[in-house]
Amino acid sequence: MNIKAQQQKVPIFARFALAAACFFWAASFIATKTALDNIPPLTVVTLRLMISSLCFLLWLVIRRKKIPYQGLSWLWRLFLLSIFGTGLHYGIQTIGIQYTTASNASLYAVTGPISIAILAALFLGEKITWKKALGIGCALLGVLIVMGIETIMAFELKGRLLGDLLVFASIFMWGFFTVLGKDMMRKMSAIDLTAVVTFMGTLYMIPIGGIETLSHSFSLVSIPIEAWAAVAFLGITCSFLATLLYFFALERTESQKVGVYMYTIPPMSYIMAAVVLNETIGINLIIGSLIVLAGVYLTEKG
Repeated sequence: MNIKAQQQKVPIFARFALAAACFFWAASFIATKTALDNIPPLTVVTLRLMISSLCFLLWLVIRRKKIPYQGLSWLWRLFLLSIFGTGLHYGIQTIGIQYTTASNASLYAVTGPISIAILAALFLGEKITWKKALGIGCALLGVLIVMGIETIMAFELKGRLLGDLLVFASIFMWGFFTVLGKDMMRKMSAIDLTAVVTFMGTLYMIPIGGIETLSHSFSLVSIPIEAWAAVAFLGITCSFLATLLYFFALERTESQKVGVYMYTIPPMSYIMAAVVLNETIGINLIIGSLIVLAGVYLTEKG
């Protein structure tokens, strides 16, 4: 094997890391559904962030890493990132998952590159090539097919359509996080940035989650063990461990090759949702998924 071929090959440890991260993210939609059966949505988000914050804190302590204060402007940008990357992102997504299927939610999650391309063009002046434009249009067509043309034509903002739109909106929130965080990642590592915005998101979600529990007359003591297990899975593996594995792989291979692994999330979610939640995989989901993934591929290559 020549040197060029060796350089293009994804290291075996990076492959395992990516596969594990994608599996955790695929399972996150099923775990969220399981948690929502017994816990209000914003309380799920609050508990998830609290657990992941503890994991990140332990990670920073083990590494003896300190995050130096860099002024009010830096702090304000971190706060905005925490809104788009944790609080608002997870909040809107979790409420949306309450109304739609785990399968639909997992598909919308991989449209991240679409929102990033659009937002980067609007705020960073990056050009949208004809291939990116075609990919964006293709992906949006696939999303419409999954949502259901008849449902969209009726446009009753409730039920599954409301859930689909909320989850799709949460992906745009993540796009904002990525675009706004681009400059910040030149000053601190992606993992450290994720840790800090997770801490900040946790701080303001605690009172929000507390208000929700009071308004629902809900007690944490009433949460069954399977719901606690689902929340712990979301906080430890999906928000913390999967992030570490993803950035571990990203440091060791090309970003485009890392992106390809993200295409495995919807199929894995479909299988798990069918087995665990008895969700039906309809023909519109299959056709729409293929069109969406083709659009994301074109966008990333453009």
